[in-house]
Amino acid sequence: MLRKNSVNVTAVILGGGRGTRLDPLTRYRSKPAVPLAGKYRLIDVAVSNCINSGIRKIFVLTQFNSASLNRHISKTYRFDDFSGGFVEILAAEQTIETERWFQGTADAVRRQLRHIIDGEVTHFLILSGDALYRQNFQAMIEEHVADCADISISCKMVGEQQAPQLGILGIDESRRIRWFREKPVPEELPKLRMPEEAAANAGLDCSQTPFLASMGTYLFRVPVLVEALEENPSHDFGKQIIPWSLDRYKVHAHLFHGYWEDIGTVRSFYQANLELLKDEPPFDFYDPEFPIFSHARLLPCSKIIDSKIERTLVAEGCTIERSIIRNSVIGIRSVIREGTVIEDSIVMGADFYEQELPSGRIPVGIGPNCIIRNAIIDKNVRIGENCQIINATGTMHASGEHACIRDGVIVVLKNAVIPPNTTI
Repeated sequence: MLRKNSVNVTAVILGGGRGTRLDPLTRYRSKPAVPLAGKYRLIDVAVSNCINSGIRKIFVLTQFNSASLNRHISKTYRFDDFSGGFVEILAAEQTIETERWFQGTADAVRRQLRHIIDGEVTHFLILSGDALYRQNFQAMIEEHVADCADISISCKMVGEQQAPQLGILGIDESRRIRWFREKPVPEELPKLRMPEEAAANAGLDCSQTPFLASMGTYLFRVPVLVEALEENPSHDFGKQIIPWSLDRYKVHAHLFHGYWEDIGTVRSFYQANLELLKDEPPFDFYDPEFPIFSHARLLPCSKIIDSKIERTLVAEGCTIERSIIRNSVIGIRSVIREGTVIEDSIVMGADFYEQELPSGRIPVGIGPNCIIRNAIIDKNVRIGENCQIINATGTMHASGEHACIRDGVIVVLKNAVIPPNTTI
């Protein structure tokens, strides 16, 4: 809970979307529950940003495939009784007014207002639970107060490739937002570029990133949020509520200059993980002043036997035997057996250790003498010996019972069993 200039902020993290563009990683879990960097989940980034910003009252709105997300949050974020802080899950519920699921981001907040408003809160910080970034929200809050804004939106310059997937906006010299286009079609982009003079006045470089995009982080004064949701019955903030608000309220942009990656597709998830392996990664999990929190597991050290490992993150509790691993992320409790080669891949690991195995069943982990390249191996996968998961034909998109290909990246589904000598 943050108190500054009579400001009391409660955070609302949206975690209920289907995440269809991230399928099959979201087939059995919600998007914010997708494992990240070997030992975290995407939701940890949003929650940690709030905690590190002094915001201790946090609601997470969930809906689809929420069991693993609910379990992770309940096990991870527990404040002491005297701090007044909490991370509380609010699931979609049937009420006298409606029996429907949440119809969008704004509808989710509207239907939960009765649970999240109290006598102290002055502002709501609404953010998504599926982006990788490090942001101290205090700067945004202080700027919001100084601007006497009703709504502030955290924004970042992006390139032409990202722009169609985001909300693009225009600002004046005071950073007040004058127009907003949610997910514009490519044909619209030329007229949505930020003018060079406006970018220079705002201290922005628009040579490579000429579009100012919403990060999906909104700071509302409580009366404004309540009024907007009552007067406008629309379901989505980006598509409907924010454009509608521009002529009615003072809506300002807060300019964010750090790393931010929207984990919206399998390709963006894959690249964001592998970028962590660079000498100077764009996102640093090792910052002691701004840590990313997660579930504290009582796991042993990883055991690595006669293996060659280059530029790789290895989480705790793993066993790696006489293998070669290059440029990869190896998640918790991973078991990689002898003779295996893994390159440019993400192995998410397992939720358990296997003590007894029925005769003839493939054990959890990666079997002997396998080759895995450019792949994501989801949790609890069983891969038999002599398998090749390499996408030798260069297929860009395919679907199967146990594995899929998305943007050229192979994804072996959670709990899948891959028989020995299989080639994918």
